Amino acid sequence: MNLKLVMRVVLGVVAVLLAIMCYRSITGPIEFNDAKDARERDIIAKLIDIRKAEIEYKNQNGVYTASFDTLIDFIRNGKMKQVKKEGDLTDDQLKNGLTEKKALAIVKSGNQAEIQKWGLQGFSRDTSYVNVLEALFEGKYDAKTIEELQYIPHSNPKMAFELKKGESESNGIKLPLFEATAAYETYLSDLDKQELANLKSAQEDLGRYPGLKVGDASEPNNNIGNWER
Repeated sequence: MNLKLVMRVVLGVVAVLLAIMCYRSITGPIEFNDAKDARERDIIAKLIDIRKAEIEYKNQNGVYTASFDTLIDFIRNGKMKQVKKEGDLTDDQLKNGLTEKKALAIVKSGNQAEIQKWGLQGFSRDTSYVNVLEALFEGKYDAKTIEELQYIPHSNPKMAFELKKGESESNGIKLPLFEATAAYETYLSDLDKQELANLKSAQEDLGRYPGLKVGDASEPNNNIGNWER
């Protein structure tokens, strides 16, 4: 094989390699972001469920919990009050001093003359109690699969969300706080390492959490997720 032919082969190989590198430089970030977005949709759905459960836990206990064991036990075994409403008070009734509490008392008294006088026929408020699991997650989890609430989708090996609670004080009033987080490394570690490093660096340069997060254990943020900003 003469030198010219060798050079042509070498140049051909180099050209192919450069073309592949150029192609990967374009498609690599696209593939990384597509995979990231697909995985984060599943993780966000879990974080929203955790938020729903934490809010109900706090409604009943006055504080949030940093324990998934406690939270899952509450979902499995806790009860929620539900009020079935029939009939609404009109503007005229409200102007005449009728309130929900007073209307309910009149209806419960059984005094038909008073009920008719105030126009409360068909007005009722029935309170019942249902399981937290049924009320919050009917058809989505059962008593067994609710255990999966704590685990980050697409993490390998399987890892749990980090759950924290905190407290903020303003004018002597203490406000309970919570947060649940999933770092990028927990669900993107099997993807392109350089793209992952770039993503982390970009978030850290902006002073943002490098991953997905709902709530904040250090300052009030109305329990929003960082994907909702």
